[in-house]
Amino acid sequence: MQIVDVSRNVLVAALAAAFTVSVAAAPAHASAIGSTAVNSFSYTVGGATVKVPTGCFFTHIIKGSGKKIDHQNAGVDCGFVAALGPGFCNWRIDFSYADMNNATYKTSRGKTHPECKIDPMRNNSPQTLPRYGKACTHLYVNGTRRSSQCHYIKK
Repeated sequence: MQIVDVSRNVLVAALAAAFTVSVAAAPAHASAIGSTAVNSFSYTVGGATVKVPTGCFFTHIIKGSGKKIDHQNAGVDCGFVAALGPGFCNWRIDFSYADMNNATYKTSRGKTHPECKIDPMRNNSPQTLPRYGKACTHLYVNGTRRSSQCHYIKK
């Protein structure tokens, strides 16, 4: 499996270092880590306005070989002022899979969590994909997609 990061995003240096170590430790497997900056936004929950400032990143990690995914997770990390806020309320993380023509053929919809969390995260089950294409993850907050991160999975 060749996994290629398709985002136009920032890759956090610490994650890049961890990625290098994991690739060196397991040369038979392909892995990818990508991070997308979460744009600042506001939303209303329970009559109160919540503002998520700049400083959060949505990270997608995938490990596997060929069309087999051994491990996949996604989550948010915030720093600076963003880490001091209430975080993300009514959040969920979905995983989706598309073929080489960009047609989505499977979505694993996450549970909506009503609590507010500064560092939401979700793991997805190991699986074997029926075809090559791309694996994506999407962060929803209060029903609105706020960030996505994808990797191509190719021969």
